Amino acid sequence: MKILYTLLSFILFFGCKTAQDNTKEIEKDDSIHFYVGTYTKKAAKGIYKYKLSKKGILERIGLVAETDNPSFLTKTIDNKTLLAVDETSKGQTGFVKSYKILKDSLAFISKSKSGGAHPCHITVNDENQILVANYTGGNVGLLKVDKTGQLSSLLDVQQHLGKGTTERQRKPHAHSAWFHPIKAVIVSVDLGTNQLWFSTIDKNKLIFTNQKTLKMAAGAGPRHLTFHPNNKWIYVLNELNNTVSLVKEEKDTYFVASSISTLPKNFTAYSKAADIHISKDGKFLYASNRGHDSIAIYEVNENGTLKTIGYQAVLGKNPRNFSLSPMENYLLFANQDSNNIISFKRNVATGKLTFVDEIAAPMPVCILAL
Repeated sequence: MKILYTLLSFILFFGCKTAQDNTKEIEKDDSIHFYVGTYTKKAAKGIYKYKLSKKGILERIGLVAETDNPSFLTKTIDNKTLLAVDETSKGQTGFVKSYKILKDSLAFISKSKSGGAHPCHITVNDENQILVANYTGGNVGLLKVDKTGQLSSLLDVQQHLGKGTTERQRKPHAHSAWFHPIKAVIVSVDLGTNQLWFSTIDKNKLIFTNQKTLKMAAGAGPRHLTFHPNNKWIYVLNELNNTVSLVKEEKDTYFVASSISTLPKNFTAYSKAADIHISKDGKFLYASNRGHDSIAIYEVNENGTLKTIGYQAVLGKNPRNFSLSPMENYLLFANQDSNNIISFKRNVATGKLTFVDEIAAPMPVCILAL
């Protein structure tokens, strides 16, 4: 009898332990959470939160901050503060807003002027300096954010001058601004002047200085860029002529080394390039097309030039921003005019994409993964 009692106790103990372990596995959440910025023209009300499961399935968490036209989002390096543009032109200026990142919500902290009308891009470096590109203002604003998420007032404005050769290029239109990964260099991308603007920030006065420019091909209309992981090459996405240009540097002088189309050769209908990203291993580059409604997939050659390896339909209309998941095994696409987000599984060996899931989202234009 004693032996039977001991045996039953043994079974119950390990049975309960196994059940507890299984419960822990079930409770473990391997999903990726991400924020979605929108245009609040119709049903959208601001910033939304979604999650992506480890199998690529999408789920909506809900509206986390009500605000006007948060068309571009970023976050501080400590993951505590989210920054959003307010793409408006109230009093000839737009705004930047900061939020405290909570579990399933955002808590508003502060608001500052962006320096110009219709801010459309924002980024922050590890020193908490902020660059915001103002499209209609044709300039780039400089701000700071402290450790509590409080924004400074506007510190300086880099005003662009000049014009290009097309209807969209009659005046400056700053479309994005970037901190160089390893150099104290700012790269501002202006669709209107058809140039890249290179400058530095004076650390004492916190102003833009040492400005110089690089002109792109006539009518190119540069919009966004991405840096190769080797930190030597810059890939510039040109919206108006639908190309990606490889920019290199030699003896402190930047130049366009090559360009490649984002569209198939036989495509002649309307389309404008929107966004660009490169994999962390530097082997594959992706660019989105609005009109052709696709993602162009490139392989990066040893000398930095690109080889087109295919096009993936994004299963929606007007794909704007897209994002690689943190482990880069998925790509998430925001389709503005079809009000949906698509997840694709990414083959890390070939760079190619396979559809996994789709979810409704009101006029999504920016995806920020946590």
